[in-house]
Amino acid sequence: MLVCATFPLIWVGGLVTTYDAGMAVPDWPATYGYNLFLYPLSTWLGGPWDLFIEHGHRLLASAVGLLTIVFAVVVWRNESRRWVRWWSIVCLGLVISQGLLGGARVVFDEVLLARLHGCLGPAFFASCVVAASITSKWWRHAQPLDGTAIHRFRRLALVLLVLSYAQLVLGAHLRHMPAHWAPSTFLLLVSAHLLLAVGLLIYSGSELVFCLRSERLKATGLLTRPAMLLAFMVVAQILLGVGTWSVKYAYPRWLPGGSFFDKYTVQAESMVQAVTVTGHVAMGSLILALATVVAVRSSRLCFTAKTIAVTAGSRQMLECVA
Repeated sequence: MLVCATFPLIWVGGLVTTYDAGMAVPDWPATYGYNLFLYPLSTWLGGPWDLFIEHGHRLLASAVGLLTIVFAVVVWRNESRRWVRWWSIVCLGLVISQGLLGGARVVFDEVLLARLHGCLGPAFFASCVVAASITSKWWRHAQPLDGTAIHRFRRLALVLLVLSYAQLVLGAHLRHMPAHWAPSTFLLLVSAHLLLAVGLLIYSGSELVFCLRSERLKATGLLTRPAMLLAFMVVAQILLGVGTWSVKYAYPRWLPGGSFFDKYTVQAESMVQAVTVTGHVAMGSLILALATVVAVRSSRLCFTAKTIAVTAGSRQMLECVA
């Protein structure tokens, strides 16, 4: 439930940035002097669009925060694994930090805080995905996969996870660029963004090919299915990236099909622009979530296999001593 609630929060936050509505409500934690939860419904629903999405973002963030508190309490009362209990505290700390960053961004109207807010949001989302994985029934009953294949696959998965998050960090910097930054900085960030996109494409493809070539990995859909979906989403994200650039600036002339967009006029904050750009942000978060799932599952299979091997070795030593 926490993961399902956090994903809409991510893309609604992206919508706030797309429409430049981050300062639509100038005070925090109040909303135009009202208690956040007591702001008049008629004024919210009937008010300007930027006010609607910004206040909605705050309400949704509050709901996610309350869900995280409930999750932490339930885990501490019912979970016997100490490290899982502490992970729930990590999730709680991240959501509190994210809320404070969002509030500080409004109070101080600081672009740097907006960038940090955009970087921490996906990190919290990934922590929720980890929490859902380690508290699942599959985690407790996971069957080991011996051999070097699972260890090599895990390394691929971890690199892909790092690349996925780094790409979101670059995206947050591109979406929250202060006016005083030089154009060369923008070009550098765009180049790095494109380079990481190529890296994601290569690693997601390699991960999928690795799964399909290894019979043992292919036999378990726990890795093959998310790896296949992840590769598909990376391709879709690259296409969305091209679309994002096209609706914000212009269609890249070095790509084929440019004549189709000859009569297209870029319209700031148009519906097409908002849907495309926000979809690009949402897809990036989904890629991070899937990369997290694959990394966590492969790590669990490696850990289980290693634990069984150590246990077997210890039993052999005890038998020799006896």
